[in-house]
Amino acid sequence: MARWLRSLVGALLLLEGAAALSFLHHRYEEMVQALFRVQSQCPYVTRIYSIGRSVEGRHLYVLEFSDYPGIHEPLEPEFKYVGNMHGNEVLGRELLLQLSEFLCEEYRRGNERITHLIHDTRIHIMPSMNPDGYEVAAKQGPDSNGYLTGRNNANGVDLNRNFPDLNTFMYYSGEINGRNHHIPLPDNWKSQVEPETLAVIQWISSYNFVLSANLHGGAVVANYPYDKSQDQRFRSHRRTVNTPTPDDKLFQKLAKTYSYAHGWMHRGWNCGDYFADGITNGASWYSLSKGMQDFNYLYTNCFEITLELSCNKFPPEEDLERQWMANREALVAFIEEVHQGIKGMVSDENNNGIAGAVISVQGIGHDITSGDVGDYFRLLLPGTYTVTASAEGYQPQTVTTTVGPAAPSLVHFQLKQHVVRKAPERKASGTRMNNKALQKKVVPRATRRGTQR
Repeated sequence: MARWLRSLVGALLLLEGAAALSFLHHRYEEMVQALFRVQSQCPYVTRIYSIGRSVEGRHLYVLEFSDYPGIHEPLEPEFKYVGNMHGNEVLGRELLLQLSEFLCEEYRRGNERITHLIHDTRIHIMPSMNPDGYEVAAKQGPDSNGYLTGRNNANGVDLNRNFPDLNTFMYYSGEINGRNHHIPLPDNWKSQVEPETLAVIQWISSYNFVLSANLHGGAVVANYPYDKSQDQRFRSHRRTVNTPTPDDKLFQKLAKTYSYAHGWMHRGWNCGDYFADGITNGASWYSLSKGMQDFNYLYTNCFEITLELSCNKFPPEEDLERQWMANREALVAFIEEVHQGIKGMVSDENNNGIAGAVISVQGIGHDITSGDVGDYFRLLLPGTYTVTASAEGYQPQTVTTTVGPAAPSLVHFQLKQHVVRKAPERKASGTRMNNKALQKKVVPRATRRGTQR
């Protein structure tokens, strides 16, 4: 009897899950309802918050999954997905809604993999960064939608060409051995960006994100930084110059994780294009200025890639279930990639966390920093590394550690404060000098003879 009852309950849960996963295009109000429905079904592991509003006043909602929603737990990495940055590229929006419902349902069912993922990761899901553009595209529908209809925001601006151009600064500073991480923003940056872009920049400045992907359409490929070519001699929009980051091998691995978990991305031939392993360096495909993924890498600790997920920017509803099944494992597997490399605490001699400590890896010219509580996360491939933690006012500390393939290695740093020693006081001379003699002694020779350079 008990076995029969358990089977009935299991069947009901499956039916409930099937009913929740509706493969439909969601307009703004329907999207919001879907997010709040997930939050109501999994109230103890979810939170909904808005990072701001679009030009037309629509909220930019984020659904968070965590065992302690709204709280950053030390040594627990922050992950994000961003969809629908281009309003007419809609598959990512629908996939992120499906992913949200999937994570909730599987957590309720006790799926160990999903339970561990939610307990060990703080996951942020933004289905739509451009809700205004989506509404324009949705009015046309999937059958008559133009290639550019609804792509931009309500001000007609392409949001993936709207972030501060840190690449140009980085390429210039690279010529003089400058830094290519945590590049400061120009003084007037707020006046140059759209409300949606401003909201995202403030969002990623407030959370210590470690890994991210933004979801697009129009091709099928996993695209990794840099998006902008360093070679400025070419003026054509579609110039192709491979432009790798210092973390190029790591980015390739991250991109392959998605492409090989995807139903067909890894095969290479899609939408009339061929990409080996289903991945590409962004600038090798075509150079893009002021894009979001490069901005994440150059301004924050976050490693972001761009996922192009469908040949059809606005696929018909009858294709949504097939697309979900092709992307489901890849979406989960990519989140799991946040748990690799090294992580730890940077603290002082009294075990107080040090925020903003710089974590440098020998041989990789890109640093990251510790978060507000002193924890840091450095994505790395398996291998042996020499790592240094440094902070203003403290003596740097260097360690050698080995990274394995399964889980991040714990590497803590405890920094000692610099000891400032006072110079010994000199005893006063017994011989007194009159003012005229004193002036003659201390005035530089050049000053007495006239200005010299």
